[in-house]
Amino acid sequence: MYLFSIHVRTMRKLISAGLLMVLCTSVLAQQADSVRKDRLIPLAVGAGAAYAGTMIYLNQQWYSQYESQPFTFFNDAGEWKQMDKMGHMYGAYQLQNLGFHGLRWTGLGEKKAVLWSGITSFVFMSSIELFDAYSTGYGASVSDIAANTLGIGIFTAQQLGWHEIRIHPKFSFGRTDLADQRPEVLGDGWHEELVKDYNGQTLWLSFDIKALTQSRFPGWLNIAVGYGAQDMIYAEDMANIEAGLSPYRQWYIGPDIDLTHFHSRSKFVNTLLFALNMIRIPAPALEYSKNEVTWHWLK
Repeated sequence: MYLFSIHVRTMRKLISAGLLMVLCTSVLAQQADSVRKDRLIPLAVGAGAAYAGTMIYLNQQWYSQYESQPFTFFNDAGEWKQMDKMGHMYGAYQLQNLGFHGLRWTGLGEKKAVLWSGITSFVFMSSIELFDAYSTGYGASVSDIAANTLGIGIFTAQQLGWHEIRIHPKFSFGRTDLADQRPEVLGDGWHEELVKDYNGQTLWLSFDIKALTQSRFPGWLNIAVGYGAQDMIYAEDMANIEAGLSPYRQWYIGPDIDLTHFHSRSKFVNTLLFALNMIRIPAPALEYSKNEVTWHWLK
């Protein structure tokens, strides 16, 4: 009961911080630009609800089984072949991506939308570090914060420099049999493995060749470079080796479809394409790992 009360108090503080942040953003936006209140209010309420729901979900999935501790830093830069850092970069980028387009939809100017979406993303991701800091299973990570900042930087630099996104971080996932060996850590069922089993995750950077080279290359056809890792049921390499595994990194390259180049008269379809562009649709890819090159028809 004591542990549960600690988690509830922590969540309340985080939820309050998130709602206050959204409220301040809304007020400043209204003072600076001609913002549509009929769009701003639903966006603020939806963002607050999404924030609260995500924090509760993360608390249940990652932290509820651990006891509380005083605020603690922990150096996990060498764990999981840095797949968790890639996830932090991707998450921070996509949160800003969503926030930016939401704020632009309300009428906020580009520069202010970039600023406030970046702040929102950083605060959201920093909330996860607070959970980590007070959980005996983890600890606040400087490298996590650096990865969050990198994700925000990737979006901010492109939007302010090019006024469009030409390099899209993307995500793909395929289930592995490694999760069965440690389901309490890697997940029990695909819905948990999706976020916990780093062996099945691949993080991509999808390059818009047409925009980057100003050529006649098909706008919808990108080249994606991916990163993954395998044979990990423990965070540290030595523990995996002692368990009879051989952890290794994977590098990929292959074509990718940029769905942002397709447009419809339907706002729903356009929104769906925008959301789907956050993942890499399964396509052929070359893998380089363990000094060998492997062909995948779908990855």
